[in-house]
Amino acid sequence: MSETTHEYPTGRVPSVRQVMMPRDTNALGTIFGGVILSQIDLAAAIEAHKLHPARVVTVSMDKIEFKAPVYVGDLVSFFTETLRVGRTSVTVHVTVWSQRGFGGGEHAYVTEAEVTMVAVDDDFKPVPILNPPA
Repeated sequence: MSETTHEYPTGRVPSVRQVMMPRDTNALGTIFGGVILSQIDLAAAIEAHKLHPARVVTVSMDKIEFKAPVYVGDLVSFFTETLRVGRTSVTVHVTVWSQRGFGGGEHAYVTEAEVTMVAVDDDFKPVPILNPPA
């Protein structure tokens, strides 16, 4: 994974922001890790679509280690950055931050991941990235 300073990225716009709701809680009263993983996947796809506006699929997500819980009412932000662009793939770094109490509390670093997305055709066969960087 790329190096993260673990300081909230002020001045950056997250790819996804979501308030966590009670329907997403586990038996401990915190948000299911799978809900966060799903949003990481969505944020990575949004970033990949900047380079390939057609169909992309997730092929890998590296080791995820949760550093802080997410609670009902937290405003969770998913920040993205394109790390690598291959002929048919895009690797995206996603950093996740939770703001306690729906926008009024402190920020907590939750996790980060590198997600590799592959551009595919209608038959799910890899195709070249449509708008690779110059």
